[in-house]
Amino acid sequence: MSEQIPAVNLANTVLSDAELADINAEIAHAPYRAAVAIDALKIVQAHRRWVSDEALAALADYLQMSAAELDSIATFYNLIFRRPVGENVILVCNSVTCWIKGCDGIRQALSERLGIREGETTADDRYTLLPVTCLGACDKAPVLMVGNEKFEDVTVEGLAGILERREGATPA
Repeated sequence: MSEQIPAVNLANTVLSDAELADINAEIAHAPYRAAVAIDALKIVQAHRRWVSDEALAALADYLQMSAAELDSIATFYNLIFRRPVGENVILVCNSVTCWIKGCDGIRQALSERLGIREGETTADDRYTLLPVTCLGACDKAPVLMVGNEKFEDVTVEGLAGILERREGATPA
């Protein structure tokens, strides 16, 4: 049984019709609105690349929860971005295994090639470089992700090929 989702003024002025439609599709399968908080954050991020304070407040209102509660969920998950990011987010794993296998050299080489430090975005808005605690592939360390694509057994020499491969790819 699908209930009609009531319109909420704040959400209707901040969130797009496409975002609301995607969120409503998730709500239709949930026992209560707040149960889709993570999925709703991902939806907003998919449309905007990040979740602004304004979007978070509107989303919290729409999900019938407090902005503080939703922000605590958003900031718990390191793949929900609360600051603007580039078209391609590069996540460099800095787990102990990746560190032992040379992630510092990879991060340094990426910084030099892109002209940015960790936490920064290139001037052309193409790349953001971020550390991540674990990408779940310790047996293939060092590991990084560009967008939604994971690269294993990464070497400094292989970075150019990874970035060139992404040049023709659709941003993720």
